[in-house]
Amino acid sequence: MLPASTIGRPVEIGLRLTGIWPNSSIFFRLLWSLVMGTVVIFQCHYLLTHFSSDELLHLIDGLSTALPYSLLFFKLIVLWVNNRIFNDILTAMSDDWRECSNMHIMIDKAILAHRCSKFTIGVYLTAVLLYSTASINLRKQTDDDCRELLIKMELPFVFCESPIYEIVECVQFIHLLAVASAIAMLDALMVTLMLHTGGQIDLMQQEVGRIYPKDNEYDLPTAIVRSLINKHHKIIGFSENIETLFSQIALMQFFSNTLIICCIGFLIVTSMGTDEGVRMLVKTLFFYIAITLEAFIFCFAGEYLSNKSTTIGDAVYESMWYTLKPRDCRILLLVIMRSQRRLTITAGKFLDLSLQGFTNSLKASASYVSVLYAMY
Repeated sequence: MLPASTIGRPVEIGLRLTGIWPNSSIFFRLLWSLVMGTVVIFQCHYLLTHFSSDELLHLIDGLSTALPYSLLFFKLIVLWVNNRIFNDILTAMSDDWRECSNMHIMIDKAILAHRCSKFTIGVYLTAVLLYSTASINLRKQTDDDCRELLIKMELPFVFCESPIYEIVECVQFIHLLAVASAIAMLDALMVTLMLHTGGQIDLMQQEVGRIYPKDNEYDLPTAIVRSLINKHHKIIGFSENIETLFSQIALMQFFSNTLIICCIGFLIVTSMGTDEGVRMLVKTLFFYIAITLEAFIFCFAGEYLSNKSTTIGDAVYESMWYTLKPRDCRILLLVIMRSQRRLTITAGKFLDLSLQGFTNSLKASASYVSVLYAMY
């Protein structure tokens, strides 16, 4: 069955269940706020309790799971506050599908977006299953020490004895699945928005290809001029809405992912050659892949949008503009000049998201790992 929207069904369901989709029940927002706020408080209490050099491994392990929770909570708050902008984005996407002149391009982008969404969600769910398996099944209880929880937190009650421990673990596992699905859904949303923008740029390039002399008439048809200008304005407005919506999120994402990758890398390095090496590798490897994928998605989205936006000017320049009258050439010149100002996504207006920024983030994480390992 051919898709009728760039946003896939899993992403739409996730947006509804997190209260981001238009006209969603406020119950979902209250539920997520209550649960996420409570979990973050318990995690911060755990970090403060184990904040010492003697418990560096426990501190790093707790920090590696606390940061994604805090980041997701921040993302949800930003999207809830800017719900009007998100509604404008969805309205623009709906209008683009209704006014589409070439449905094949839109369908191809939608199919690719749906596949990327399923892949992203699958990676996160696999990471949760492996993380939970290595954390629960391979742990042993001792008489002197309480068993560790799946999610490191300091609870206000005793949970060491059965069946309280098993109940808490089941609740944490379900909660971890929900959180991982929400993170993957938001990453898939970013990919979807970028591919939709790329589809609109491809459609504009196709319209530029209609500029050619016909029957010895060198006037640029008014309908083509109006369509080009309107299409370009819509693309610019759509990308600016994405920038407004995700700019602060990208800034927190950039710093948070650098620290998370550093923490996971430190846990992997310190566990090598020990009895816990295999268990820690199973526990953190896919977690590391998922977090790295999240950082890559945001940086690739910025790189993709920047490169794609410059192709508009190239397409206009490669058209047969030289056969037109000077008045029409000046109109196309304005399009070329505007396209030279690249569309992009910034991290809090400080820096453009790009693949170079992604590599710099990985380099910084590796440097921090070496510092932590020297302190260990």
